[in-house]
Amino acid sequence: MACSDDNDSMAATLKNIIDNPTLRWIFVGGKGGVGKTTCSCSLAVQLAKVKPSVLLISTDPAHNVSDALDQKLSKVPVKVNGVDNLFAMEIDPNIGSTQLPDDYFADDPEHDLVAMGRSMVQDVMGAFPGIDEAMSYAEVMKLVKNLDYSVVVFDTAPTGHTLRLLSFPMVMETGLGRLLELKNQISPLFTQMSRLMGIDHANVDDMTKKLSDVMPIIRQVNQQFRDSSYTTFVCVSIAEFLSMYETERLVQELTKQEIDTRNIIVNQMVYPEGGDCRICMSRYKLQRKYLDQMEDLYDDFHVVKLPLLEHEIRGIPQIKLFSELLTNPVDPNNPPRSFVHHSKSD
Repeated sequence: MACSDDNDSMAATLKNIIDNPTLRWIFVGGKGGVGKTTCSCSLAVQLAKVKPSVLLISTDPAHNVSDALDQKLSKVPVKVNGVDNLFAMEIDPNIGSTQLPDDYFADDPEHDLVAMGRSMVQDVMGAFPGIDEAMSYAEVMKLVKNLDYSVVVFDTAPTGHTLRLLSFPMVMETGLGRLLELKNQISPLFTQMSRLMGIDHANVDDMTKKLSDVMPIIRQVNQQFRDSSYTTFVCVSIAEFLSMYETERLVQELTKQEIDTRNIIVNQMVYPEGGDCRICMSRYKLQRKYLDQMEDLYDDFHVVKLPLLEHEIRGIPQIKLFSELLTNPVDPNNPPRSFVHHSKSD
């Protein structure tokens, strides 16, 4: 096999991520239904063993992280029960400018310009495709930078949404740049109109200052997303044709966006006992066929194999146990009894 467990440089583990002292942003993504959330939670738990503080962010509208952790989350970081230095939060990637807080437009929520400012900024931002969705990510990044977590793990939505997420710093930098240019053009007209309405102290700068304040953070994130020492992407797949095809498409797109990716998790592997279970053996042979193809195709990747379990993984105790497989992989030739699939159900 091209990617062997005996090969230290491309070992079939995620130790290269966990032991990396400079990584700041880790994305976990892939096709829907392959176990991204379980893998991202498991990786976050392992990182919490060696990092001072870890933040797990769900950007999937389904928000399965709260279900996996068996804990209610919100749009601000919440400490994960059972892991003192692990925090988690959920964000809605669709809130955008329609739910920008009032303090973007005026210091006084009752100010007459609040409604005008909100409407104007929404109309202007609506002229730039993608900036509405990107605005919510900008606010998350500003929050994350202020709280200064050691590493941030993103449990992402299926591939299409994930690629938009990764492109958001560039969208934001371009969109806000245009918005600020437009501000300079309309500022004199806005001031004159305000005076005619009897509002002496109105200034378009009051509405755009906080938008422009986020620009340095956006530029920094844009640079870090494309720096392999700060950012990496973990692709999660299963050993089936459609998932393998989606993984290759994702790897190609990440390469185009200059996002580092060198780890692939092949989840839900079957290890049948004997040859009595016809379905188990059929599934095993099918998986081996596609796994061999993936290991040939990604011979310069860390290809991590994770087993299909007989029970669901929910709650920190079970996630902690499962997360150990990211650093101590199952030997397919001698899997532990708990990972062997039998011909009879208990």
